[in-house]
Amino acid sequence: MKVKIFGKKDCNLCKASLRKFQFFLDKWELTERIELTFYDLDTVDGLTEGSLLDALEVPTIILEKEGMEIARWEKRIPRSDEFGEIFLPKS
Repeated sequence: MKVKIFGKKDCNLCKASLRKFQFFLDKWELTERIELTFYDLDTVDGLTEGSLLDALEVPTIILEKEGMEIARWEKRIPRSDEFGEIFLPKS
């Protein structure tokens, strides 16, 4: 599974999104299984990837599984329970 965060380096909401995902993936011991990538939309590479995925709002967070988008959040940081439902097995 992949977590793609699209943002800008000077965007505090973008930085907070990245920190939140890093924290919870570490807490849930998923850092080995989940690929987390930040795309800076102020760079050519980031803007190119963002354009391909229609992710030009900041922040945009996309979760992909096997190449398919399974969740997306735009202009906000998702609550931990929103993405926890995806990452954590139901008991």
